[in-house]
Amino acid sequence: MNLTMKSIPRSVRAANADCSPLHSELVRFEPFDLTELQDAALLDRVDTKYIIGLHQLYAILPNVERDYRVLTIHTARLHAYQTLYFDTRDFTIYRQHHNGVASRYKVRARRYLDSDLAFLEVKHHTNRKRTVKTRLPIPDIETRLRGQSMEFIGEHTPFDPRELEPKLWNHYTRITLVSRHRPERVTIDTNVEFGWRDDCTMLPGLVIVEVKQARLSQDSEFIQHMRRLGIRPMSYSKYTAGVYSLYKPMKLNNFKAQIRQVNKIMQGEFEREFAY
Repeated sequence: MNLTMKSIPRSVRAANADCSPLHSELVRFEPFDLTELQDAALLDRVDTKYIIGLHQLYAILPNVERDYRVLTIHTARLHAYQTLYFDTRDFTIYRQHHNGVASRYKVRARRYLDSDLAFLEVKHHTNRKRTVKTRLPIPDIETRLRGQSMEFIGEHTPFDPRELEPKLWNHYTRITLVSRHRPERVTIDTNVEFGWRDDCTMLPGLVIVEVKQARLSQDSEFIQHMRRLGIRPMSYSKYTAGVYSLYKPMKLNNFKAQIRQVNKIMQGEFEREFAY
């Protein structure tokens, strides 16, 4: 069984080119490195998510550059991520998200391509609306769970790890900002693509923003700026979006408003691109 997309998307491989317009916007931010990121890991946190268009991101960045620093590895300020998600044969994890189960999980193997690090990760959305992430260092993305990985999943999820199987590849480019003023990290994902076997779909012009805080604070400069622009938080999961995009038919009634908003943003970006 072929578990791999045909290739890492060219958009991801080229993301860190110095000529990238987005990279040019980021050079005005003060940099920080991976060692400092450990202090802002926020593995137990509150998340606030936004879905915006790429043109909005270009308008936002100059307004927050004084309040945040940007993760920089060598000279790269945009970083490529590759993720493989796991679920049960009948998509228990997906269905729990769709049905709004308060205490739910994601299981994934993730490779950070610029730093050449890989982890097996469990994200637990608790019934107190907190996100708790635990992770296990691994040599590379595992397409089949074995040994220590199975023990890790058995310890940190309610699932029998023998029942989990790979379901979805996800590639994207990430910008990571850290607040100068409080325990807060902002991740900004672009070039989002999903794949499974020979099928692939992408979200052109869409930007997924996540404000991660130790405790929810409206004092966040990023949240305040989004409010000034009239952009409201919206629940969004890359895993569930990839599943309902590539697997047919899937139950998605509770995602229809989200799908309409995402399509509206992408259509607006498409029309904007050809207007100039």
